[in-house]
Amino acid sequence: MAAIVLVHGLYHRPEHFALVAEPLRSAGTEVVVPELHKGSLSADTAAVQAVIDSLPEPSIVLGHSYGGSVITGLHESGHLVCLAAFVPAVGESAATLGGTSPQLQDAINPEPDGSTGLYPDRAAGTLYGDCPEALAAWAVGLLRAQAPGCGRGIPERHSWKHTPSTYIVCAQDRAIAAGLQRKMASRCTYVHEWQTGHSPS
Repeated sequence: MAAIVLVHGLYHRPEHFALVAEPLRSAGTEVVVPELHKGSLSADTAAVQAVIDSLPEPSIVLGHSYGGSVITGLHESGHLVCLAAFVPAVGESAATLGGTSPQLQDAINPEPDGSTGLYPDRAAGTLYGDCPEALAAWAVGLLRAQAPGCGRGIPERHSWKHTPSTYIVCAQDRAIAAGLQRKMASRCTYVHEWQTGHSPS
C-alpha cells in the first residue's frame, strides 16, 4: 500500500493533521507529515522531497492551502491531492494567483521582525468556521508565526502536469475563494467539490 504524505499550510504544524493521520496509521497505512516553516517555498519543497525520496514506492501526497504550492514542485509522487490548495502554473505564486481572502488578510497580525501571526478569534472563524468549537480552539492553539515570503515563492517544477492529481474544492471556504479554487482545479486530473470551509472536520 502506498504511503501518504500530508503537507500542511502556512501558520500550521504537522500536529494539525493528527485527526487524519492517526486513524490511517491505525489501519496500517504509513503516514508522514513533514514540518515546513523552513523559510522559503524552495526550502519547504526540498524538505518534502526528502521525505518522498525516502519512501520505497511513489506515495500519495496531499497539500492543504499553501501546501499545494509545495507539492507542485515535487517529482516522483504517485498521486497529488490538492485540498483547498494553491496550484501555481509557470511563473505564478500563491500571491499572484490572488492569495488569501480579505477575511484572512484581516486576521493576519504583523510582527516587528517581519514575521506574521494570526489573531486567534479571527483565525477561528476564517480557517475553522465549520468545525466544532472545541476542535477549532485546539487548532487555533497550535498555530505558529510565519516567516515572510513563502506565499510569494514560485515553484521550480509543476508536477501536476505530469502526475495524476485530484483537486478538492471547499465551496464554503473563507480563506481562499471558491472561484479561485475552481480555476486552479481545472489544472488537475480529477475534481471534487465539498460544501465545507477551509479545514474540513
